[in-house]
Amino acid sequence: MGKTALGPDDGARSRSGSPVPAQETARPPSEGTAQAEPAQAEPAPAGETGSAARPDRIPLRPYLIIGAALCAVYFLYASFQYARFDSPSWDLGIFEQEVRAYAGFHAPVVDIKGPGYLILGDHFSPAVALLVPLYWIWPSAVALLFAQAALFALSAVLVGRTVQQVLGGRYGPWVTVAYGLSWGIQEAVKADFHEIALAVPLIALVCRALLTERWSAAVLWALPLVLVKEDLGLTVAAVGLVLFVLGQRFRGTLLAVTGCCAFVLTVFVLIPAASSAGGYDYWKKIDTDGRQHVSTLDAALGAFGSPVKIEMLVFLFGITAFMALRSPLVLLVLPTLGWRLLSQDENHWGMVWHYSAVLMPMVFLAMADGIRRSRTSRRPWLVSFAHVAVPVTVGIAFAMTQHLPLRELLRPETYRADARTYAAREAMEAIPVGARVETDIALMAHLTADRTVYWIGGAPGTAPDIVAFSMDADWARSIQDPAVYATQLHPEATYRLKLRTGSYVVVERIPTTTG
Repeated sequence: MGKTALGPDDGARSRSGSPVPAQETARPPSEGTAQAEPAQAEPAPAGETGSAARPDRIPLRPYLIIGAALCAVYFLYASFQYARFDSPSWDLGIFEQEVRAYAGFHAPVVDIKGPGYLILGDHFSPAVALLVPLYWIWPSAVALLFAQAALFALSAVLVGRTVQQVLGGRYGPWVTVAYGLSWGIQEAVKADFHEIALAVPLIALVCRALLTERWSAAVLWALPLVLVKEDLGLTVAAVGLVLFVLGQRFRGTLLAVTGCCAFVLTVFVLIPAASSAGGYDYWKKIDTDGRQHVSTLDAALGAFGSPVKIEMLVFLFGITAFMALRSPLVLLVLPTLGWRLLSQDENHWGMVWHYSAVLMPMVFLAMADGIRRSRTSRRPWLVSFAHVAVPVTVGIAFAMTQHLPLRELLRPETYRADARTYAAREAMEAIPVGARVETDIALMAHLTADRTVYWIGGAPGTAPDIVAFSMDADWARSIQDPAVYATQLHPEATYRLKLRTGSYVVVERIPTTTG
């Protein structure tokens, strides 16, 4: 969904057609050397070139420890951001309303998008219903933040163990940490919960299956992506393309067709059927500024027409020391990059928000495949670079953390509540449980668990019980009298100021009397 705070508009390589387990695949000897005798071959030094490791010989405990630590760090950041009332968008509130509806066995109506708005007419994400059991135990937006932290940490464990299985050596745990701290994951943590959290470990499992030549597993892990978000049908098609390139032509063609059909069905049939507008609202994000006839060349040039886009691409592949570009798996990034680069919404272009999280497992595991391929290259310089590419990648990822969100956990002020936070808490206490509330981003995700919540100005004719917002918001600074403003929004009712604390105002509807 990705709306900003500005307002509601916002494997060994396949050399035959049959699947061969990676650990049983023979490796060609390095150029200029005799065929090594497997029984007498000395093991490669730790962290250097080595044959692929057997999965049952890779210890699980270090990865579980790292995964638990990453989950804790992600959740710590997200929960403190939530506690400070610093949600960057309305999305967390939207997703909690959706999960809350599923948990109550109701249609996924999200009143934040409009009274009675069926969210499947906006984005097609029925997989979000998988979070219902957790929400039954923990009915709060914080539960969604924890679920996302756990899913991202799981993907890190999958990526790290796969790298160790494919490349051998002992760099797997280091890659787990580097991936876990990568900019795409960190920015997604900062952006609060989004449905793509469910896609990230699925994509890691797809890439793992492709690298280990478990073709049927790759197909089965890819198919659920169509239920996570509508554009991921094209990513499923890209998995089919990769299978075709790797020699699995029947599976690849079938999966590519399935992914494309799922995308068409979702975008042209299911979403319009659920939408009150009868269409897919996000086509306008990829229009051409009203121009009716735009050549393919102009469209392609426009996709790279911003330095923000170029920066994002450089860091996307640069974090893997550009080794991801040597693997067919890099084709998986094309659908997501395609719609983002063609979009007219600047929020889609750069390195912020959650849009790059799905790309991280793709490029990190493409890097592992690229390194494996480069180890048998005819170019000596490439072979040499392949031996150091993993530590280079780890170094790049660590260096970038100096400017990424999780660094805020090292600052003491992160753990202190300021006057604004105390004012927000006081405003919350003035809003009765069960009330119908019209509010803005600051309070929204804190209210959705036990109130009916609308977007400020987006619920005409509802006459909510409470109108509450922050006067510090850009759109609200010109408001002189909050009660008059609320009455202008809902002329069928009259409002009065109930509480003003700090920058927050709580306005209540005056009960009508009958005489």
